[in-house]
Amino acid sequence: MPKTSDTALARARKLCLALPDTEEKVAWGEPTWRVGGRLFAMFANDHHGDGRIALWCNAPEGAQRDIVASDPEHFFVPPYVGASGWIGMRLDRKLSEKAMAAIVFQAHETTRAKLKSKRKRLASS
Repeated sequence: MPKTSDTALARARKLCLALPDTEEKVAWGEPTWRVGGRLFAMFANDHHGDGRIALWCNAPEGAQRDIVASDPEHFFVPPYVGASGWIGMRLDRKLSEKAMAAIVFQAHETTRAKLKSKRKRLASS
Protein backbone atom coordinates (compact mmCIF):
# COMPACT_ATOMS: atom_id res chain seq x y z
CA MET A 1 0.00 0.00 0.00
CA PRO A 2 1.47 3.40 -0.99
CA LYS A 3 2.29 5.97 1.67
CA THR A 4 -0.24 8.75 2.18
CA SER A 5 2.26 11.33 0.88
CA ASP A 6 2.81 9.33 -2.33
CA THR A 7 -0.94 9.09 -2.93
CA ALA A 8 -1.44 12.79 -2.16
CA LEU A 9 1.39 13.79 -4.49
CA ALA A 10 -0.05 11.64 -7.28
CA ARG A 11 -3.45 13.33 -6.86
CA ALA A 12 -1.92 16.82 -6.88
CA ARG A 13 0.30 16.05 -9.85
CA LYS A 14 -2.61 14.66 -11.89
CA LEU A 15 -4.77 17.74 -11.26
CA CYS A 16 -2.03 20.30 -11.84
CA LEU A 17 -0.55 18.76 -14.97
CA ALA A 18 -4.00 18.44 -16.56
CA LEU A 19 -4.16 22.24 -16.80
CA PRO A 20 -2.87 24.01 -19.94
CA ASP A 21 0.74 25.20 -20.16
CA THR A 22 1.62 23.70 -16.77
CA GLU A 23 5.10 22.47 -15.93
CA GLU A 24 6.39 20.75 -12.82
CA LYS A 25 9.62 21.87 -11.19
CA VAL A 26 11.22 20.86 -7.91
CA ALA A 27 11.92 23.88 -5.72
CA TRP A 28 12.75 24.05 -2.02
CA GLY A 29 12.90 20.24 -2.09
CA GLU A 30 9.26 19.79 -3.12
CA PRO A 31 7.34 19.56 -6.42
CA THR A 32 5.85 22.84 -7.60
CA TRP A 33 3.63 23.61 -10.57
CA ARG A 34 3.94 26.67 -12.77
CA VAL A 35 2.11 28.33 -15.61
CA GLY A 36 4.10 30.70 -17.79
CA GLY A 37 7.02 30.21 -15.41
CA ARG A 38 5.00 31.49 -12.43
CA LEU A 39 4.24 29.32 -9.43
CA PHE A 40 0.59 28.46 -8.80
CA ALA A 41 0.82 25.38 -6.54
CA MET A 42 3.37 23.72 -4.27
CA PHE A 43 3.33 20.32 -2.58
CA ALA A 44 4.29 20.35 1.10
CA ASN A 45 5.10 17.06 2.85
CA ASP A 46 5.44 17.69 6.59
CA HIS A 47 6.91 21.14 5.94
CA HIS A 48 9.34 21.89 8.80
CA GLY A 49 7.61 19.19 10.87
CA ASP A 50 4.11 20.71 10.73
CA GLY A 51 2.58 17.22 10.37
CA ARG A 52 0.60 18.11 7.25
CA ILE A 53 0.59 16.67 3.77
CA ALA A 54 -0.70 19.61 1.81
CA LEU A 55 -0.91 21.56 -1.39
CA TRP A 56 -0.41 25.32 -1.20
CA CYS A 57 -2.29 27.19 -3.93
CA ASN A 58 -2.43 30.74 -5.20
CA ALA A 59 -5.86 32.32 -4.79
CA PRO A 60 -7.70 35.42 -5.91
CA GLU A 61 -7.73 38.37 -3.58
CA GLY A 62 -10.11 37.83 -0.65
CA ALA A 63 -10.68 34.12 -1.25
CA GLN A 64 -8.29 32.85 1.43
CA ARG A 65 -10.22 34.17 4.41
CA ASP A 66 -13.57 32.84 3.19
CA ILE A 67 -12.28 29.41 2.18
CA VAL A 68 -10.25 28.83 5.36
CA ALA A 69 -13.14 30.01 7.54
CA SER A 70 -15.62 27.78 5.72
CA ASP A 71 -13.67 24.55 6.38
CA PRO A 72 -10.64 24.88 8.70
CA GLU A 73 -10.32 21.09 8.91
CA HIS A 74 -9.24 20.99 5.26
CA PHE A 75 -7.92 24.52 4.56
CA PHE A 76 -5.36 26.72 6.30
CA VAL A 77 -3.13 29.73 5.78
CA PRO A 78 0.27 28.36 4.74
CA PRO A 79 3.55 29.89 5.92
CA TYR A 80 5.49 32.29 3.66
CA VAL A 81 2.89 32.59 0.86
CA GLY A 82 -0.12 32.88 3.16
CA ALA A 83 0.54 36.59 3.57
CA SER A 84 -0.05 36.90 -0.20
CA GLY A 85 -3.45 35.20 0.04
CA TRP A 86 -2.47 31.62 -0.79
CA ILE A 87 -4.51 28.71 0.55
CA GLY A 88 -3.18 25.51 2.11
CA MET A 89 -5.18 22.35 1.38
CA ARG A 90 -4.85 19.31 3.66
CA LEU A 91 -4.38 16.25 1.46
CA ASP A 92 -3.94 13.92 4.43
CA ARG A 93 -7.63 14.28 5.27
CA LYS A 94 -10.64 13.22 3.25
CA LEU A 95 -10.92 16.20 0.93
CA SER A 96 -13.13 15.56 -2.08
CA GLU A 97 -11.57 15.44 -5.52
CA LYS A 98 -14.08 18.07 -6.64
CA ALA A 99 -13.04 20.55 -3.92
CA MET A 100 -9.37 19.92 -4.59
CA ALA A 101 -9.81 20.36 -8.35
CA ALA A 102 -11.72 23.63 -7.87
CA ILE A 103 -8.95 25.15 -5.74
CA VAL A 104 -6.20 23.99 -8.14
CA PHE A 105 -8.09 25.33 -11.16
CA GLN A 106 -8.65 28.65 -9.39
CA ALA A 107 -4.93 28.85 -8.51
CA HIS A 108 -3.96 28.21 -12.13
CA GLU A 109 -6.41 30.80 -13.49
CA THR A 110 -5.42 33.41 -10.89
CA THR A 111 -1.76 33.01 -11.79
CA ARG A 112 -2.45 33.11 -15.54
CA ALA A 113 -4.51 36.27 -15.15
CA LYS A 114 -1.72 37.99 -13.21
CA LEU A 115 0.79 36.93 -15.85
CA LYS A 116 -1.39 38.26 -18.70
CA SER A 117 -1.94 41.54 -16.85
CA LYS A 118 1.80 41.95 -16.29
CA ARG A 119 2.56 41.22 -19.96
CA LYS A 120 -0.07 43.76 -21.04
CA ARG A 121 1.44 46.47 -18.80
CA LEU A 122 4.92 45.74 -20.14
CA ALA A 123 3.74 45.86 -23.75
CA SER A 124 2.03 49.22 -23.27
CA SER A 125 4.98 50.91 -21.57
